[in-house]
Amino acid sequence: MNEPVFERDPADPRKKEVNPLLKLVLELGPLMVFFFANARGEWLVERFPVLGDFGGPIFVATGLFMIATAIALIASWLLMRTLPIMPLVSGVVVFIFGGLTLWLQDDVFIKMKPTIINTLFGVTLLGGLLFGKSLLGYVFDSAFKLDAEGWRKLTLRWGLFFLFLAVVNEVVWRNFSTDTWVAFKVWGIMPITLIFTFSQMPLIMRHSLDERIRK
Repeated sequence: MNEPVFERDPADPRKKEVNPLLKLVLELGPLMVFFFANARGEWLVERFPVLGDFGGPIFVATGLFMIATAIALIASWLLMRTLPIMPLVSGVVVFIFGGLTLWLQDDVFIKMKPTIINTLFGVTLLGGLLFGKSLLGYVFDSAFKLDAEGWRKLTLRWGLFFLFLAVVNEVVWRNFSTDTWVAFKVWGIMPITLIFTFSQMPLIMRHSLDERIRK
């Protein structure tokens, strides 16, 4: 029987377990590449002149971001023989808006990417709830197991949080410099997301199916 191309439903017992740390590296690695390349764009061009074909630092960062995203998706396929749904959707948006950024030499497109992705994720999660599907399990099922009510509540909260991130991204990129936006994208959004994630632990503990977490 052929394996599916995309990751299985979280409730499917045949779904392969993924090391949470590996999953984190594959999903956040491209973002760290983007930050480093924007901060050290000129240094990279001096050592690798071919990167100068991309343009200024933000365009070098965009090109390397696209490459790192492709590598992360390929690594996911090689390691798990399936493609994770949300990183794949994010990757498609990265390739489309990154391509437009490089082609038109206009960084507005890559700056809008987080807005598009977060809005898409938020609408998808909230829309899934309307059809009785808690899609957040595709993201966190390797980290913990919840009952149906727990997934429903957590999906609702994350759906609203993604929409909040979309609004924040719009405010920052439209009112501050490119360097400030890139720095906030890594050092602002990540802490905010971590704080929000940890704030959900009481809910997770109440609805966890893992006795070790409940205790």
